[in-house]
Amino acid sequence: MSEVENSAKADIGLVGLAVMGQNLVLNMNDKGFKVSVYNRTTSKVDEFLEGPAKGTEIMGFHELKSFIESLKAPRRVMLMVKAGPVVDAFIEQLVTYLDKGDIIIDGGNSLFNDSDRRTHELHKKGILFIGSGVSGGEEGARHGPSLMPGGNNAAWPHIKPIFQAIAAQVDGEPCCDWVGNDGAGHYVKMVHNGIEYGDMQLICEAYQMMREGLGMSGDEIQQVFAEWDEGVLDSYLIEITRDILAVKDDDGELLIDRILDTAGQKGTGKWTGMNALDLGIPLTLIGEAVFARCLSARKDERVRASKVLPAVTGQFEGNKAEMVNAIRDALYASKIISYAQGYMLMREAAEIYGWELNYGGIALMWRGGCIIRSQFLSKIRDAFDLNPKLENLLLDDFFIEAIAEALPGWRKAVGTAVALGVPVPTFSSALSFYDGYRSERLPANLLQAQRDYFGAHTYERLDKPRGEFFHTNWTGRGGNVSASTYDV
Repeated sequence: MSEVENSAKADIGLVGLAVMGQNLVLNMNDKGFKVSVYNRTTSKVDEFLEGPAKGTEIMGFHELKSFIESLKAPRRVMLMVKAGPVVDAFIEQLVTYLDKGDIIIDGGNSLFNDSDRRTHELHKKGILFIGSGVSGGEEGARHGPSLMPGGNNAAWPHIKPIFQAIAAQVDGEPCCDWVGNDGAGHYVKMVHNGIEYGDMQLICEAYQMMREGLGMSGDEIQQVFAEWDEGVLDSYLIEITRDILAVKDDDGELLIDRILDTAGQKGTGKWTGMNALDLGIPLTLIGEAVFARCLSARKDERVRASKVLPAVTGQFEGNKAEMVNAIRDALYASKIISYAQGYMLMREAAEIYGWELNYGGIALMWRGGCIIRSQFLSKIRDAFDLNPKLENLLLDDFFIEAIAEALPGWRKAVGTAVALGVPVPTFSSALSFYDGYRSERLPANLLQAQRDYFGAHTYERLDKPRGEFFHTNWTGRGGNVSASTYDV
């Protein structure tokens, strides 16, 4: 093929013209890239070209073969389709028309294990695979998302100009960089989504504390969130909460008060918690956030329980403004804990799966374009820039001081919530984690003695070297044979 022929072709092709796919295509077009599109339901191609893409150079195709032939070599094909078997089905069709060195990019919410598998399977066929997290919703996709690519690193130079051009920009830097090999990109996106679950639940608990615990009106709470968005809690989720609380229904009443209190989920928060259990990482806050959604879904059962189970009858008595500040401190400190746990998980995953993750760079990728973007993330980047081998965010000087300042209010907010009967599972689990993490000694000595008592699971001794195990015949009736040990 001549250079002239190749230059007339599209820089990248995208399969899947739902909202995210359409907006990414328009974003690419705005940045000067020529794009071809294909959709299994071909009418969507025509609707897109006659609608949002009208007047652009975007090319649409009804056949996969002609779609592939429209792309420059090496061909770059991005899939924006439903995660799971649909991705595999499209990959199988694409491989028929692709040549060695061509690139398939999965931009859906795929499980990182699937991206691991696809990277290796396609490598054997000479095809380069990238599994990329894409965050920011439809607005981010259109105007600048956070992109987290991983997979076969030989593909990165070929997609880097496109991805870094369409990504959100913060202080002149793109919220996109290479994450790592195999499933690393989708893994980091999974953790991002888990943290997103945590952030949303933390905000909901702050809202409920003010609404139910302090008896504040929706307008009063909206003003509080507006003020919080100007301080250390400045973030996308605080911003949209401020906006949501200002929206009135047709009759002038707050719309938020008429939305059914049952939350949905797509599974990425659950994946994060399950992987944390597999790797033995105490991801307590995100776990509680997932379970809070599960509990909310049991609406009818909760309504029945509310009529028979005793509740707290007292009301808040105290300085309301001081308590609002305490709730702010609880929200901020708990948010720090959530990110610290998320980074603990990524650090362990990097060791287990053989990835070299740039932790400061990940914070940069999350600073703009994504759902968890916030001012706070620059402090995480600073912490890892200062010490790339930082063991835990909680051990960075900035976060040590931030927790110390917030701790009295945090304890006050959690204690008050308990006294008032307002559920705050993420506030309280974060505080329990903090108290556990800072404890030189935990009651696991008793737990291990119990395990040895009933199951001969052995224990280590404080006065002996680590790795040396002992068993006691606690009852005098047992034997001296111990069970095998293992680490979690």
